[in-house]
Amino acid sequence: MSKAIGKKNAAYYTWGDNCSSWVLNDTAVLSVKQEQIPAGAREQLHYHQHASQFFFVLKGVATFYVDDEMMEVKEQEGISVTNGRKHFVVNNSDEPIEFLVISQPTTLNDRINI
Repeated sequence: MSKAIGKKNAAYYTWGDNCSSWVLNDTAVLSVKQEQIPAGAREQLHYHQHASQFFFVLKGVATFYVDDEMMEVKEQEGISVTNGRKHFVVNNSDEPIEFLVISQPTTLNDRINI
């Protein structure tokens, strides 16, 4: 029987500008992570050759830049980013933001920073 997984028992790592990631599922075909970006922080512009991603905001407002477009995504909203599209997320607020990032297939060895 599978066990329930969450932030308390998931594998954890930090990335980027003091951002946090909890690995909820990571297989060759599917990755699910819960991530947190501190106030005022952002990630680096990048793209994935193979993985398409869906980001779902759990807390706060995330500002996504995809190719040359900017979009604010609020709590309980999501955005899809297909493979090959240059993107990054920014936290322009005074509070941390949290979101799920669901990738198919996994992003392992599939991130190209720009």
